Amino acid sequence: MDLPPKRPNFETTQWNLVARSNTDQASQVTARCALEELCRTYWYPLYAFVRSRGHSSDDAQDLTQAFFAKIIESNGLASADASRGRFRAYILGAMKHFLSHDRERKRALKRGGGKAIIEFDSLDPEARYAVEPATTDDLDATFNRQWAQQITASAMASLRSEMVSSGKQDLFEALKVGLAGGAIDRQQVANQISMSDGAVKVALHRLRVRYREILRATIEQTVADASEVDDEMQQLVDALTS
Repeated sequence: MDLPPKRPNFETTQWNLVARSNTDQASQVTARCALEELCRTYWYPLYAFVRSRGHSSDDAQDLTQAFFAKIIESNGLASADASRGRFRAYILGAMKHFLSHDRERKRALKRGGGKAIIEFDSLDPEARYAVEPATTDDLDATFNRQWAQQITASAMASLRSEMVSSGKQDLFEALKVGLAGGAIDRQQVANQISMSDGAVKVALHRLRVRYREILRATIEQTVADASEVDDEMQQLVDALTS
């Protein structure tokens, strides 16, 4: 069974989004959309990082919202420099800087606290945080793990969208657990969706290949140079398995 046609690689990296948000000629709508895309990717990883530093759930949510409010209101990414490498390292450093300036942080918290800067997730962040593995002393590792989960979830959602668009949602739902290495009972799946065992094997292989392609394209958005993708893919695997 053929998979849907491949989409072209993403043309816009997160560094490009930063540049777009800092361009005077960009319309307010374009700049806002660029920033919101960044917020959606990094809201929860940053929330988990702030939470791991000992802040309450309410304070962590307010601080994360305030951080993005400050970025949006003051063009806080104007100093972002793609030559510095991975965007996730830049945004985490910006959050650390934000938290370290207590007076500025409190002003931003008062200004941005409680504001729904962006609808980032349908799941209450504290409910999600509560089921995460116990935190360690390495708070950067907490952020990196959440970043890796966000990236893989985004890639999975993109693949699901492709399969749904091509009328293969049932196939995707039956095989998705095997995309990240989970065990699949091929015969059970074959019976479930009326395919031969051989066809299921081929479909699973093709889905895994496509999932990896989308994952690489997603990773490519977060680095300054394509030569860093392989290393960042390994960093993602390490973050998920550590």
